Amino acid sequence: MPPSEKLSWFLTAAERGNPRTRIDADHPGDQAWTTGNVVRPLVHGRTYFAELFERIEATRAGDLIYFTDWQGDADERLTGEPGSEVVEVLGRADERGVDVRGLVWRSHSEALGFSSGENRRLGKELQDRGAEALLDMRVRMGGSHHQKMVVIRHRDDASRDIAYVGGIDLCHSRRDDADHAGDPQALQLAAEYGSTPPWHDLQAAISGPAVRDVETVFRERWQDPTPLSRSPINLLADVVRRLDRSPDPLPEQQPAPPAVEGGTHAVQLLRTYPDLRLGRDYDFAHGGERSVARGYSKAIGNARRLVYVEDQYLWGTRIGDVFTRALHDNPDLHVIVVVPMHPDKEGFNRTAQLLGRRRAMLEMLGAAPDRVAVYGIENHAGTPVYVHAKTCIVDDTWATIGSDNFNRRSWTHDSELSAAVVDLAEEGSFAQYLRLTLAAEHLDRDDVRDCADPSVMFETYARVAADLDRWHASGRVGVRPAGRLRRLEPPRLGPVQRLLAAIPYRVVHDPDGRPRPIRGTDRF
Repeated sequence: MPPSEKLSWFLTAAERGNPRTRIDADHPGDQAWTTGNVVRPLVHGRTYFAELFERIEATRAGDLIYFTDWQGDADERLTGEPGSEVVEVLGRADERGVDVRGLVWRSHSEALGFSSGENRRLGKELQDRGAEALLDMRVRMGGSHHQKMVVIRHRDDASRDIAYVGGIDLCHSRRDDADHAGDPQALQLAAEYGSTPPWHDLQAAISGPAVRDVETVFRERWQDPTPLSRSPINLLADVVRRLDRSPDPLPEQQPAPPAVEGGTHAVQLLRTYPDLRLGRDYDFAHGGERSVARGYSKAIGNARRLVYVEDQYLWGTRIGDVFTRALHDNPDLHVIVVVPMHPDKEGFNRTAQLLGRRRAMLEMLGAAPDRVAVYGIENHAGTPVYVHAKTCIVDDTWATIGSDNFNRRSWTHDSELSAAVVDLAEEGSFAQYLRLTLAAEHLDRDDVRDCADPSVMFETYARVAADLDRWHASGRVGVRPAGRLRRLEPPRLGPVQRLLAAIPYRVVHDPDGRPRPIRGTDRF
């Protein structure tokens, strides 16, 4: 496929649908991406945290570190060693003269199962160390800032600049690896996941001109004149706690880093911002931005052979519609989805989440029952692994790594950020490399070259999962088969359960953040 055809998979600036943003201002014409980048997938929090620790420790006076976080724990150790705690690493950087700025979601109350206390602690302790980390609640009612990114730029050597975009927060439970024993600093999930829940996640390390685009995402949020919170209760609490609520001016933004020698990766940033309503609006996204939804819809519409997804959720008929249309239009298209075996919550919240999964799975399987497969994964001890990765790979051409999930909330209601990557090299493919890297772990195989063929991979996943499912059904008699995949079917919910869960699912778990004229439609 020629480079021009590959690039046509991206959204144009007009297709992004947000004329207020500056993210594409330095791109020529209607181009909404950069070229000359190198993107490396960092699979697992342990891999990402170790690299992030080294990169931050190497910063010096005059450099800058900007980050956003949905959930943050000041005491999370990036390497597992004392002194590698998030607040210590960032605090030391600020004390060296690095310009450290952070936007941490203020979060809903801990009484509702959220992380407001820990997020506040991270912001307060960083402020006490001299860094400017602010609690940001400029969200739609019931919404969140879900972006997870870090930007590191160097005053004297732009070639070392780097940005990290993905699903990994700077918090507990994320520092796991391929063995999936879990992070010793663990968050409590549903009982099936044990005391140290195994955690599967993914972050993209980006070098090249796209680093400036990631920085622009941060700058637009930082410079938005809307107050960080409109709640008088939050204002009073911040005054009592002496928390900073006023973003200081940012230094002038520097030009984009140079293209990386041999860099063949084109990168487009996709975002979600909601329509805030009630006379409020983001200065940089009037009516919101839904380029995440538009980017996925365009790419999956181009799919002919294989769409591979790893995601925390797979919810709702509107999301299923995107796959269903592609499956109907292309009889050779297969879809593989890897999601958590169980929701992270118990009780009634679980029922609502299962309802969303049921709707999407039934719609997709109804369109092509022999060409859609949904899996969970487990570690070698048989403990389910919580899949928090957010990646989508289409025909080994277009791939994303980001914070968004396959649900209406992520596509319309919360703030999200994903990096879409197209490899312009004549041979090889970033998308295929990422797909096979993930396959090697799930299949317990070093050599997965046969899975380069999408149909072989579809059949191999099915066979490995069937072997492991039979072993479990037999009472785990004999040697455990290789592989970690478990086949999932649509959740079984009775009519009363579905009825009772429908409103909480639609209003609380998977709300619609689009402007009123298009809400409830298939338009984004």
